[in-house]
Amino acid sequence: MKKSTMLLALLAVFACKKAPEKSQNSNPEPVTEEKAEPNFPESLTKVLDAHGGFNHWKQQRTLSFVLPGNGTPETHTVDLWSRRDRIDTDAFSMGFDGNRAWLLDTEKAYKGNVMFYHNLMFYFYAMPFVLSDQGIVYSETEDLMYEGKAYPGLKIGFQSGVGASSNDEYFLHFDPETHQMAWLGYTVTFGSEATSDNVRWIRYHDWQKVNGILLPKSISWHKYEGKTILEPRNTLTFEAAKLSGKPMPDNFYQKPENAEFVN
Repeated sequence: MKKSTMLLALLAVFACKKAPEKSQNSNPEPVTEEKAEPNFPESLTKVLDAHGGFNHWKQQRTLSFVLPGNGTPETHTVDLWSRRDRIDTDAFSMGFDGNRAWLLDTEKAYKGNVMFYHNLMFYFYAMPFVLSDQGIVYSETEDLMYEGKAYPGLKIGFQSGVGASSNDEYFLHFDPETHQMAWLGYTVTFGSEATSDNVRWIRYHDWQKVNGILLPKSISWHKYEGKTILEPRNTLTFEAAKLSGKPMPDNFYQKPENAEFVN
């Protein structure tokens, strides 16, 4: 069984910023909950509040969702504290154990890049909260116009050495009335040290509440000409979303027997 054509296309064309992958031993130490919000820009605090609040998000431990795909549904599970993760399908599994990525694929069904993909869809899905990670630099940006409406926003950069491509830039734009996230713009510099001025655009407007947190039911990539956003290009749907304050068993994210570590 082969991987969904749509997700392979996304893997080839789109990229998303990854926070640094931190080493974890087999029995990670408990993480102390943050009692107060960091010094976010006021506009970002309002966006996070509109989606359930930063402190409530930090109390959650396990996030899971299903990408229905095209005949090969993918179940994604992430530990929000350690950022260990796992993807399971009928054809293959992959994950990150806190130190290394692994792939279980006895039928050689997966054709993509495990290091790139294992947490890619989590970062798209967990917006806007992943834009509150450490190592982020916030600055002002001009409003984004779409169908005659102005969407205020923030420009997001990264401190040197953060993630796989710290030259990436992001643009978070929100509805001025509700403060809910509306658009994500991003550049792709994965595999290159050069910056880019080609900003891709994703629309976030289809939301669902999961354990008190507002998360997307679907997101749509749009065609664009600079900052002029055109018609939708393709839509990705998320199903069976779950958010819990309880962790998965520690061995859930470890490399299964017969799996191989990926460099």
